[in-house]
Amino acid sequence: MPYISVEIGALTSEQKKELIERLTATASEITHILTQFFTVTIKELPDDNFGIGGKSIDKIKRNYNK
Repeated sequence: MPYISVEIGALTSEQKKELIERLTATASEITHILTQFFTVTIKELPDDNFGIGGKSIDKIKRNYNK
């Protein structure tokens, strides 16, 4: 059974729904495995739990929006 796992910042319910649908459809198209065999999980991470270049994502976003 194919398993897709995504780690990402906070999403709305609609974004999660669309992400699950589109990831499943794309993976099925590429692999020729039926969509009903795919499992997708989304792990939401707060922006202050990861960083790039020594800065947390929440700080990068705050500075970017200025």
